[in-house]
Amino acid sequence: MDNSVKPKLIMNHYIGDLMDENPLPFIFLERDKENILSVIYVNHAAASFFENTSQEPQHFFSTEVWDQLHVLLNSLEVEKHTLHSSLLISLQNQVFSIGISVFILQSKANILYGLTMHNTKNIIVENHALLEIKEKYLSLLNHNTDSVFLVDERGMIQYTNVVAGKILGYDLDKLLHQPIEQFIESNSLGNFQLMTKQTLSGYPAELQKCLFQHANGHYIYVYLKAIPINDQGNVKEFHLVLRDLTISANDKDQLYYLAYHDHLTGLWNRRALKEHLRDNLIDANNRKGQIAIMRIDLDRFKLINESLGYNYGDDLLKKIADRLSLFINKSSNLYRQSGDEFVFILKDKTREETSSFAENILSELSKPIYLDHQEYFVTASIGISMYPLDGKNLDELLIKADQALFVAKDRGRAHFRYFQEQMNLSFPNEALMESHLRRAIEKEELSIHYQPQVNLATGEINSFEALLRWNNRKFGYVSPMQFIPLAEESGMIMQIGDWVLEEVCKQLEYWQEKGYRPVRIAVNISPKQFKQENFAIKIREKIDKYAITPNSLEVEITESAMTDMQDTFAMLKELKDIGVVISIDDFGTGYSSLSYLKKYPIDIIKIDQSFIKDMELDVKNAAIATTIIQLAHSLGMEVIAEGVEKDQQVEILKSANCQKAQGYFFSRPVPIDDINQSYMTNQP
Repeated sequence: MDNSVKPKLIMNHYIGDLMDENPLPFIFLERDKENILSVIYVNHAAASFFENTSQEPQHFFSTEVWDQLHVLLNSLEVEKHTLHSSLLISLQNQVFSIGISVFILQSKANILYGLTMHNTKNIIVENHALLEIKEKYLSLLNHNTDSVFLVDERGMIQYTNVVAGKILGYDLDKLLHQPIEQFIESNSLGNFQLMTKQTLSGYPAELQKCLFQHANGHYIYVYLKAIPINDQGNVKEFHLVLRDLTISANDKDQLYYLAYHDHLTGLWNRRALKEHLRDNLIDANNRKGQIAIMRIDLDRFKLINESLGYNYGDDLLKKIADRLSLFINKSSNLYRQSGDEFVFILKDKTREETSSFAENILSELSKPIYLDHQEYFVTASIGISMYPLDGKNLDELLIKADQALFVAKDRGRAHFRYFQEQMNLSFPNEALMESHLRRAIEKEELSIHYQPQVNLATGEINSFEALLRWNNRKFGYVSPMQFIPLAEESGMIMQIGDWVLEEVCKQLEYWQEKGYRPVRIAVNISPKQFKQENFAIKIREKIDKYAITPNSLEVEITESAMTDMQDTFAMLKELKDIGVVISIDDFGTGYSSLSYLKKYPIDIIKIDQSFIKDMELDVKNAAIATTIIQLAHSLGMEVIAEGVEKDQQVEILKSANCQKAQGYFFSRPVPIDDINQSYMTNQP
C-alpha cells in the first residue's frame, strides 16, 4: 500500500468512528439527477432517535419530516449557504423541537447534504424551570411584608426589598453595600454578632428583640431571623428578615404605627404627645419630679412653602426632624405637633439644663440646610412651660408653652422664652376670638368710625378715613391691632373688607341724597383684597349700585400689597379708569418706596406716623418727613401726615407745605353720628 494513502485511511476511519459515536444525530442525504432525496448515512444517535418514525424503512423519516426537509433543502440550494433552523417532530405522542444545521457537501454526480441535529426540548424545559424558580424567589422577597436583607459573609448588605425602605425610612441605595452592623444599637450588637456567626456556620438563627436604627436617627425594636444560603456546602451569604415590633405591637398590624406616628417624618404625632405627656405627668407627680414642655416653631416657614413649593417644604421638614432627632434620649422625646411645629418633652431637667437643651437646638438649626444643592437657613422660636411650676394638667401646660412661643416670635424670633404669668394678660384665646369674629357682622358688632383729615392751610375738612371698630359682648372693645391680623390669617378679611366698602358707599350715598357738601372717604384695603382679580370690578359695582361720585371714594393701599409690579400697575390703572382716588398708606416703611412712585398712578401719599412721632425733638424724623413732602410735591401728589398729636408737629408740617394731617391733635376717630352733627352741613 502506498505510504501516503495509509495515514489518510487511518484518519478517515477515525473520523468515521467519531461520527458514529457522536451523541448528536448526524445524517447524510443525497439528491440524484432525478431530484430524488434519500438517506445514505446515519450515525447511531440518529438511528436511535428516528427509530420507527416511518412505516417504510427505506425512507427512514416520516412523511411529515420529509416534507419539512424538502422545504429546508430547497431553500439552501437557492441561497447557497449553510442553513440553521428547527423542526417540530412528533414521536410516540410527544412533540420534539429539533435544532438543525444543513450544509452542502461537494460531489460531481449528485448533491450531498449533511445534517446535524440536537433536541432543544430539554433546554427549553430547563430554562423555563429556572425562570419559574427565579420568579418565585423574587416574589417571596419583594412581596414579603417584613424587611428582607441579603448580607454577605463580610456583613455587607447586597440586597434589600422595598418594604425595608418604607418601614425603616431609608432610600434603598443608601442601604446597599453598607455594613449591616452600623444600623445595630451598641447594646444589641453583641447578640447580633453571635447570631451572624451561627448563621455563617450553616444554621438558621433568630433574635427576639434588637434595636435597629431608623433613618430619622432614633432606634426601633425589631425581631430578626437569619437564614443561611448554602452554596455547595459553603455559606457565603444569608437572608436577614426584620420585623418591626413597633408596627406589630397592636395585634401585629400597622394600625398602631399609623395611629401614633407622623406619616411624613416618622416621629410621634399629636395623639402620642397627649398620651405620653399624660402618663409622664402622673409619673412625675408620684416621684415629685419635673417636666419641661418645649414647643418649637420654624420661623417664616410659610415663605419657603410659597416660594419653593410644598415638595421642598416637606423635604425641609424631614431634614429638620432628622436634626431634632439627634437630641432624643432616655429623658427626652420628640413629637411633630402639626405643620412646622415640633414638641419636646423633657423629664427631670432643671431650668438650667432645659435652657442649655434649647440653646443646643437653636444652634443645630442655625446650620445651613441643602435642598437640591442650594443652601438655605432656617431659624426657630421656642416656648417652654414647666411642671409643676406653670400648671399640673396637660392642656394648661401646652397652652402656656404656646403662649411663651407666641411671645418669642413676637419679640424677634430665633430665641426661647419661658412662660410668665403676665403673658396671660396679653394673650387672649385666639380660637375663641376667631369664633366670635366670624359672627361679628351677623350680630352687628362691627362699626365704622371716621377720622377727619384737616387742610393745614385753611383748617377745612373735606375728607375722612374710615376705621373699623369691634365691640364684642365677651371681650368688649377689641383693638384693631388684635383682630385685624386675626382676620388676615383666617381669611375673614375678605368678607369684612367687603362689608366696610358697602357701608362707606352707603354713607356717601346718604350724604349725596341729603345734599351735604362733597367729601371723600378713604378705605383701607388689605393686601389680600387688593390682589383679588375681580377687586376693581367689585369697586365699580358698588359705585354703580349706590350711584356715588367715583372720586368721593379713596382706596388706601399699603406698600406691602404692591409686590408684583406688573399686576399692581394693571390693578391701579383699572381703578384710575373708574375714577377713584388712590393713596399709599404708611409711606416710607416699605422696601420699594421710591421705585414705584414714578410708575404707578398714585394721587396721595400718607406719611407713616413713625416719622411724625417726636419729629419736634428728632431732627432725623423731621428731615425724613420734609423730604417725603418735597418728593411728593415734585411728582404732583398730595401729602397727608398721620398720627399728628402736638402743635409743634403741625407747625413743622405747615412750614414744609404738607397739605393735610390727621391725628389726635385734631380729632380721634368718631362715630358717624358725630360726623353728621359736627362736620357735615347742607349746601346753601
